[in-house]
Amino acid sequence: MSMTMSTVTSTAAAASATSSAMSMSMGGSSSCKISMLWNWTTIDACFLSRSWHITSKGMFAASCIGVVFLVISLEFLRRISKEYDLLILRQFQHKIAAQDTSKGPNCSASCQTGSQLVMFRASPLQQLIRAVIHAVTFGVAYIIMLLAMYYNGYLIICIFIGAGLGKFLCDWPAQRVPAVGLVEARRDHTVEEPTVCCG
Repeated sequence: MSMTMSTVTSTAAAASATSSAMSMSMGGSSSCKISMLWNWTTIDACFLSRSWHITSKGMFAASCIGVVFLVISLEFLRRISKEYDLLILRQFQHKIAAQDTSKGPNCSASCQTGSQLVMFRASPLQQLIRAVIHAVTFGVAYIIMLLAMYYNGYLIICIFIGAGLGKFLCDWPAQRVPAVGLVEARRDHTVEEPTVCCG
């Protein structure tokens, strides 16, 4: 009987030590509460690193506001990427138009009507800028994904709020379309890209 009791006691002690070690390794301190299931934890929640340890309601509220602005910044970066692509395309079109104008009367009929197709390729500097914008966008999206994986209900709601506000503030479409053939213009020029998790 005493041998059975000692075995049960030693097993319980080992389980307690294992549980304590898992808590220390996951949260960096025993007071961190990390769950891989849906939760509404506020105080003592930890996100991404040991230093992001919520110790008060004010700190948690600031974290929620920060997450909202982080998602808004993601939508802003996506808009910057689109606008930069349009900018370099407009610069190329102006360059071609200036070359056609300089030809004057020697310009061919296809040149005057704009029916000639010209291959456009971004310069190395333009492509580098596009790559940097994409990398930053991808990084922000990945951080948001990691935050969502904590399954904290408040943070996930903040991510949804940030996505809605970001779309509202940063992605108002404004484009010139011809009055004639409006349906074809919409089909050709206003294709909506799906929002993806990681950029």
